[in-house]
Amino acid sequence: MSSTGQTQAYTVDKLIDCKGLSCPMPMVRTKKAIDEMEAGQVLEVLATDPGSVADIRSWATRTGHQYLGTVEKDGVFRHYIRKAAPDEAKPEKKYPHVASNEELAERVSKGDAVVIDVREPMEYAFGHIPGAVLIPLGTLEARIDELKAYEGKDIYVVCRTGNRSDMACQILADHGFTRVKNVVPGMSAWNGPVEQSEVEE
Repeated sequence: MSSTGQTQAYTVDKLIDCKGLSCPMPMVRTKKAIDEMEAGQVLEVLATDPGSVADIRSWATRTGHQYLGTVEKDGVFRHYIRKAAPDEAKPEKKYPHVASNEELAERVSKGDAVVIDVREPMEYAFGHIPGAVLIPLGTLEARIDELKAYEGKDIYVVCRTGNRSDMACQILADHGFTRVKNVVPGMSAWNGPVEQSEVEE
């Protein structure tokens, strides 16, 4: 998690309250709010979903907006984003290679699927695809070397709804992984086998 004490010096132009909402809603509301703001203005997003930290940071980086930081207190995350100027903004891209839940279920049943779960540890612990490797989106770039063993294999990336996994697939593609698929709609509609595990501290 990123944290900065400098955020208190920012003049916040707009605040949105996403507390109690799970992925993808904090991200959906953040995008809508940014679209309605002027370049240079600062948005503050209140959220309780731990996944929102990686979601917002990754989205801001990829769309040219300035991620100013996140402060967490008592389970509430305060995210700060400055809207990019028109010449700084980048068009939002969707990862083009998508797999359905059904395709992944078939590969899982055959035992030849590499599954990367980019949700938060709590989400993973409550229910994940057997054999899925937990690498939360916010840690993915720092752990890229762990995935070198899977180069040349089909990698299926899952999250709750396909939003975080889309960003994860783009990161993997940027690092040279070519056989990567984003699983949509992901764990929110997964009907295949599920395992539970202890929550990582």
